[in-house]
Amino acid sequence: MEMIKRVPKIDSENMAGEILEKVSREVEFDHITFLYPLRPDNVILNDFSLKILAGKTMVLVGGSGSRKFTVVTLLQRFYDPIKGEIRVDGVAIHNLQLKWLRSLMGLVSQEPILFATSIKENILFGKEDATEEEIVEAAKAANAHDFISQLPQGYNTQVGERGVQMSGGQKQRIAIARAIIKKPHILLLDEATSALDTESEHKVQQALDNIVVDQTTITIANRLFTIRDAHAIVVMVNGSIMEMGSHDELMQNENGSYKSLVHFQQVEKSENDTLSHPTSNEDMQSKSQGHYILSHSISSILMAQSSLVDDEEVIDDPKHPSPSFWKLLALNLPEWKQACLGGFGAVFFGAIEPLYAFAMRSMLSIFFLIDHQEIKRKISSYYLFFATLTVLQMIVNIIQHYNFAYMGEYLTKRVKERMFSKILSFEVAWFDQDKNSTAIASVYTRQVILKGVTKKTIKAQDESSKIAVEAIANLRTITSFSSQGRVLKMLQKAQEGLSNESIRHSWFAGIGLGCARSLTTFTRALEYWYGGNLVYHGYITTKQFFETNLILANTGRVIANASSLTSDLAKGENAIGLVFTILDRNTKIIADEMNAYKPQNLIGHIELQNVYFAYPTRPNVMIFQDFSINIDAGKSTALVGGSGSGKSTIMGLIERFYDPLKGIVTMDGRDIKLYNLKALRNCIALVSQEPTLFNGTIRDNIAYGAFDKTNEVEIIEAAKIANAHDFIASMKDGYDTWCGDRGVQLSGGQKQRIAIARAVLKNPKVLLLDEATSALDSQSENVVQDALEKVMVGRTSVVVAHRLSTIRNCNQIFVLDKGKVIEEGTHSSLLAKGPNGNYYSLNSHKQHDIINVNNASSGA
Repeated sequence: MEMIKRVPKIDSENMAGEILEKVSREVEFDHITFLYPLRPDNVILNDFSLKILAGKTMVLVGGSGSRKFTVVTLLQRFYDPIKGEIRVDGVAIHNLQLKWLRSLMGLVSQEPILFATSIKENILFGKEDATEEEIVEAAKAANAHDFISQLPQGYNTQVGERGVQMSGGQKQRIAIARAIIKKPHILLLDEATSALDTESEHKVQQALDNIVVDQTTITIANRLFTIRDAHAIVVMVNGSIMEMGSHDELMQNENGSYKSLVHFQQVEKSENDTLSHPTSNEDMQSKSQGHYILSHSISSILMAQSSLVDDEEVIDDPKHPSPSFWKLLALNLPEWKQACLGGFGAVFFGAIEPLYAFAMRSMLSIFFLIDHQEIKRKISSYYLFFATLTVLQMIVNIIQHYNFAYMGEYLTKRVKERMFSKILSFEVAWFDQDKNSTAIASVYTRQVILKGVTKKTIKAQDESSKIAVEAIANLRTITSFSSQGRVLKMLQKAQEGLSNESIRHSWFAGIGLGCARSLTTFTRALEYWYGGNLVYHGYITTKQFFETNLILANTGRVIANASSLTSDLAKGENAIGLVFTILDRNTKIIADEMNAYKPQNLIGHIELQNVYFAYPTRPNVMIFQDFSINIDAGKSTALVGGSGSGKSTIMGLIERFYDPLKGIVTMDGRDIKLYNLKALRNCIALVSQEPTLFNGTIRDNIAYGAFDKTNEVEIIEAAKIANAHDFIASMKDGYDTWCGDRGVQLSGGQKQRIAIARAVLKNPKVLLLDEATSALDSQSENVVQDALEKVMVGRTSVVVAHRLSTIRNCNQIFVLDKGKVIEEGTHSSLLAKGPNGNYYSLNSHKQHDIINVNNASSGA
């Protein structure tokens, strides 16, 4: 009730406030001072002033933690500043209707947030009443239509929880389409193309350039080529503006911060000469497409899939029969003493009720005596009896409830620990299934509560739970798009069946409960009427009447109370079945098999041999067919290609998150299925595109990388290598700074560097980097890349990257497309193929942009 009655200080449902008839889209920050409520001692912005002219593009650049995103957050009015005003068209935003204000804005964030629904529904978050044509048009503008059309269900394809069924680039393009369809007056881009491959990035950037022509655009960017045409560039450091101007103006300052940032992104001059005469975009696109055509037809692919996909992989786990009560009791064996004491207390408590009823009826008979002394004497004896009974009842109650509660708590603790341990041992494919999602991870609790209810109701409850969990987890995205109403409609739609079913059941429940209650009263009336007649005709005495009446009433109440537990027992039986479904399930990929091979000195030679693979949740979409690749030990190997080409899937197969349908993955010539997986993974470190942090301190998150206990010196050294130590040390609590849920208290670049430090601390034999520097600004990327190159020496390193600078020093590069290797070689050898090469095509757009910027800078 406290939460329901709470009126938020910034209330999006408050319809009060001004709505401007005409919007010119001018934005102004006037002497803003701001600090986050959770960090009242850390000033984020201090006397910050900035003006963005209507229809112009303003770019914010600077290192990670320079408070760039805070500017966007304040404009959306997620928070209010401590001092100063933020104005749109001269009106302070706190005087504008909040929902209307946010409807003016479209946001594409660095880490794209999708909801567990279809692609179409995700795009419609930008505009609820959009037509099919508008959806397709927005997807085409975001370079998403082609890959969506190739999916079996097209725009109706489910993206999975948090978009898990999509690659990083695919998620980002869907998020961009969602912003484009909104046609916002003010466009907010937070590294909107960071997850895209080079070719897709160029196309999407062109699309974004087209839609920002008449819009006020605020762009947070780390990459040079995405900001060269901006009307103004703002360089931020620790929440202050260090420099401001156009690209040409800022490049004239030899000692300026912006020129330093540009310097870190410039590519070697020799490579510029190689690409000085690129062909037109259309020619390069047609040529590259010609190389991408595969010999297999769709029909042959589907035929191959039908013969390869194991039926066991696509069907649901079989339902386990309800285990016996003794199986559950066996889990409580360590508490056998408490079980005996609790049973002892329960037996005595059960005996007290009839004793109480017997004494009560005897006491009532006293009032029919006529000898006052006898009444006093008997009352004194009954007083002592009831006092003794009270003390005895208190003692046996304590014995019973304490010991049974002790058993229950330890049983619950033991079951939770075993379930959690068991769940952590399951293969990744188990988590990909919708029924095993985190929709209130309480799916089992839900099924217990809804025991005996129809499948339709259970499904409705499941959908409602998913929507509620995602709405809370993705609140920022929902708030940015003012989609609270849409989410509530989705919730209402999901609960329609549940509501109708509940109404029907409430009628039955109401009638049944009413009858049950009335029967109790009718029975009591019958007892007194019939008993009274027996007394009246002399068949029984008054004492016998009260004796029978009270014993029946008290004993009946106890029996009724016990009977009321039968529904709980039925629910408990269902819960036991669900618990043991998990505890008895054998994972298909055992992590710690004792008899498996444990590597003593791993070299790191990796090979995928004739691999066929499809994700279990999409068995009809083959990722690899007869795929082979050889990754040399102790060398660095780069995987490049468009989004969805299979790069991250290779990482998953190396880590053995999944097993191939056919073919093998080997490590040092041995099938990885023969390894003790826990020992193997201790030799492998992964830094993924979207860094995952836990809700703990920075020290704890880095220490997760260590196999054994680690000390402070090692943690700091790892942080220094990852270029994270300086920003950590600058925080008030240093390494004890709390990261928040999923690292929400840190910027994207800061989270990524902590994730890299965690991998460095592990000191792995095999290092997997899946766009490990994608979230870093140019200067940090350069420093971290140098550090990673040092760490990669002598290790087998597999790098998935879109940026040229992160892969040009790799020993070998594989160019992938649609699950095939279409080119391989070194950076120089692949570029030497010229415009006819696929690798050249992937990089030519980006390289050409850098050349143009460099030439412009030189001219300036």
